[in-house]
Amino acid sequence: MTFKLGNNAYLFEEDGKVILVAKTIKHEGGAGGSMVHPSVPSVGVTIKTGTIGNLPEGYIDDAFFTFQGSTSGYASGGRQNFSVWMTKIDKYPFSSDTNASDVGDLSQARDGAGQSSAVNGYTAGGSQTSFNNYVNFIDKFPFSISSGTASDVGDLTVARAGHAGQSSGSNGYVTGGSPYTDVIDKFPVSSDADATDIGNLTAPRASVSGQSSTTHGYTSGSLAMPTFSGNIIDKFPFAVDGNATDVGDLVKPTMYGSASTGQSSTSHGYHSGGISTPPYIAEDTIQKFTFASDNNATDVGNLTIARQSVSGQSSTTHGYATGGYNNPPQVFYNTIEKFTFTSDNDATDVGDMTVEGFHTAGQQV
Repeated sequence: MTFKLGNNAYLFEEDGKVILVAKTIKHEGGAGGSMVHPSVPSVGVTIKTGTIGNLPEGYIDDAFFTFQGSTSGYASGGRQNFSVWMTKIDKYPFSSDTNASDVGDLSQARDGAGQSSAVNGYTAGGSQTSFNNYVNFIDKFPFSISSGTASDVGDLTVARAGHAGQSSGSNGYVTGGSPYTDVIDKFPVSSDADATDIGNLTAPRASVSGQSSTTHGYTSGSLAMPTFSGNIIDKFPFAVDGNATDVGDLVKPTMYGSASTGQSSTSHGYHSGGISTPPYIAEDTIQKFTFASDNNATDVGNLTIARQSVSGQSSTTHGYATGGYNNPPQVFYNTIEKFTFTSDNDATDVGDMTVEGFHTAGQQV
């Protein structure tokens, strides 16, 4: 019987104490029996018990999970046009500006919202065959995928589309969506399970964008309703289950923050693209708001193309916007563009997805 520490394992010797921290500890072999975690002092690590013959991959939780990816961005599912839904999972590198490659498929063709753990990407909910044919299932695919199909690993509490995704490292979240809902769903990434309803947004909202800090999830924008504006920025905690609070406003559109996408640095959330106030013109605006305090967003740049229903991915240094469409005129895009987190600048076109598409779910590793 042997065990192997995953990457990013650290040993600290401080004041005579040895502290073990690891992303994963993988069971390589051995027969039955049981084992509790070793009595090793740990910092910020949840150590799970398990059976020697069947220890999960995340035997030691990731203590250093960051939402931002260092290797690759993914765009899964979506719609190629107004009548064709897709299963494809596209992947592109963060280290160089180049086109995406098709590395696999979702279990069913649909759009949806994306979440990321340290090892897997998730696509939750969405619509298929028609915009109002809502689904609630959660697909999971390994970031190591090079071919094959994602697995259906659970269900949301509410079938919906036009929703936002957030990730804490331990859980994936889904917020808002159409038909208009204020539900905040949470599902674990350490095991395959259904989501649970853990709270509510400040108002039922659809066509929203999601951002993630280390401590909170954010939901920005919305298809506006007579009872509320579409420029709201909501925040909810990862540490406890509870309702969101309204912590700021988008710069514009003042009444219509719909069909945009979200990106996240370690210090700021971003809200890019979308649709403006009537006459509902596609936007190219990149807005950002700080995680450190509750404030309104500021306009910090522009996408290369004004468009809606783009998907967002985040590296450690850049935000990415992929795909989308403009109507009118009806044009569908396969563009991959990026903008820097370190300074406020316009985005640049750095590659292409394998096909034109919109409403894809974004993930990163």
